[in-house]
Amino acid sequence: MTSFDPIELAVFKSATRSVAEEMGAALRRTAFSPNIKERRDYSCAVFDSSGQAIAMGDHMPVHLGSMPMSVSAAVNALALEPGDVAILNDPFAGGTHLPDITMVLPVFVEGLGGPAFYVAARAHHADVGGKYPGSMGLCRTIDEEGIRIPPAKLVRGGVTDAAILRNILDNVRTPEEREGDLAAQVGACRVGETRLQELASRHGIEKTQRLCAELLDYSERLMQAELAQMPAGTFAAEDFLDSDGFGDEPIRICVSIQFDPAARTAQVDFAGSSPQVGSSMNAVFAITYSAAYYVFR
Repeated sequence: MTSFDPIELAVFKSATRSVAEEMGAALRRTAFSPNIKERRDYSCAVFDSSGQAIAMGDHMPVHLGSMPMSVSAAVNALALEPGDVAILNDPFAGGTHLPDITMVLPVFVEGLGGPAFYVAARAHHADVGGKYPGSMGLCRTIDEEGIRIPPAKLVRGGVTDAAILRNILDNVRTPEEREGDLAAQVGACRVGETRLQELASRHGIEKTQRLCAELLDYSERLMQAELAQMPAGTFAAEDFLDSDGFGDEPIRICVSIQFDPAARTAQVDFAGSSPQVGSSMNAVFAITYSAAYYVFR
């Protein structure tokens, strides 16, 4: 039994999703690089006060499952205050690979001490320095791939931290384009902030938070209903990459999914896959999780 009229919940769901879509539109229209404007390699999402995703745009699927990890990493590492915007691209803090830079902004509303929401915008930057231009150079270590950004405040109280920005721009081949794309990401987050503040003002913060919680409960019920209809058993597949980029040995990828419809669970197991290789072809936990997440979504 839900706490809200189904129509009211559906309207709220569409409203939060439209926030993520509008963020994406703002990012695409204000970005400098074709990578974002034309190839549309970006994603925007809305999170509740605990960092759980409640709305995602129809953007890059492989970004969406990992973005909550980046939000959690930023929130845990930084004391985010009004006007702040965090930046990070660390693959070991919810990132995918170094060119995917994420911005996280806390959304504060009247009557609540801490953030009511978080919004995030992730975009693939055409260059982040490193040994080779682009994003898939033949590198042995992550340090060769480009600048690695741990969670940091790019914007503090509405003012850009010039030292952090300069450190990023001094380590890339196309600083003007990078600066424009970073500014576009901040702007997209500001759009999300404004729209969520309007939404909270319209419904009141207490009701808004209850609607967010109900959305999460509803999505859980939908997933469990789907899992209950799956056939019991374990299903497996394997494939191969030609090589790690340096040698000629194929790289094995194994995956099995064990469905338990009675318990309404599914377990994804990559046991049997090749060990990590000595190149940039490895997949960190965040992107592995994100790929599996997208299949179920």
